[in-house]
Amino acid sequence: MTARKEVAAVLGGGSFGTAIASILGENGHETRLWVRDPETAAAINLDRENRRYLPGAELPAGVSATEELSEALENATLVFVAVPSQAFQKVLVQASPWVSDEVMVVSCTKGIHADGFLLMSEVLRRQWPHARIGVLSGPNLAREIMERKFSGSVIASEDSGLCQRIQDALSCAYFRVYDSPDTYGVELGGALKNIYAIATGMAAAMGVGDNTRGLLITRSLAEMSRFANRLGGNPISFLGLAGVGDLIVTCSSSLSRNYRVGYLVGEGRSLEQALEELGQTAEGVNTVALVVEKARELGVYMPIADGLHRILFDGEPLRGVIAGLMQGEHNHDVEFIVASGSS
Repeated sequence: MTARKEVAAVLGGGSFGTAIASILGENGHETRLWVRDPETAAAINLDRENRRYLPGAELPAGVSATEELSEALENATLVFVAVPSQAFQKVLVQASPWVSDEVMVVSCTKGIHADGFLLMSEVLRRQWPHARIGVLSGPNLAREIMERKFSGSVIASEDSGLCQRIQDALSCAYFRVYDSPDTYGVELGGALKNIYAIATGMAAAMGVGDNTRGLLITRSLAEMSRFANRLGGNPISFLGLAGVGDLIVTCSSSLSRNYRVGYLVGEGRSLEQALEELGQTAEGVNTVALVVEKARELGVYMPIADGLHRILFDGEPLRGVIAGLMQGEHNHDVEFIVASGSS
């Protein structure tokens, strides 16, 4: 661990942005949390908690909130972007005047940009071409991080210096950061798993058994790997924290926003009612629409994602779609096995 102290800007005052700001502040770094409105900033600074997203979780003294991007980014050495994917590019454009060349910037957003089917790191490279870019992803439920429960994450970048700086800045007694050079695979895994968290939440609301849950999670991983492989990614990256680790957590926990949306739909709410009741962004809803469209374009077999799309957007009955999934074509269990004993 290095004694270097950073000036960190966290753009996005949702649950995960708040949790990252809390770690940074607790580790002794000067941390500015950017939120959209002055009332929220004032309340966070006064109450020392983010009552909307993480009520009851106290923020350390080193964290201050502001609604001004210029104030958040002044002399920042590290920038973490944790805004919803739909607002990601807009925030980058607004922040550009205060972002210095060669700044280290980390995307914490697990989503896909509709225009061009871009991952968030690709949007970053387009908007801030001189920045040193990384992606933070993993099984990281914000509430558990704030409760200091042991958690792990992955910083992905081909820039080894950036990976080391982020590991030093964020690692602590309850939060461990691993590194990976596979930015694309780590980021794609974080985006795709949100789709299957919705599907698993629906299944839980129907009272399925543990056998069904195991089937759903493992076949979800197969779909994720198949899709990544078709796009030129490495399916082996999906065996790590940002793949199967994140998938297991978001498909099993009621703290997951995407799981909760699926559960509410499984109980009989419409998608609009479920999102209104959630009151937060569920990235999987936007992601499933984009991924299914892309999969159909590329000819990738993704029956779970396709079935979820038909339930959410085409109004097909949940049980009918599930019955269709069980009658679908048979596939190999593991599709990326390297033959042994070959010369």
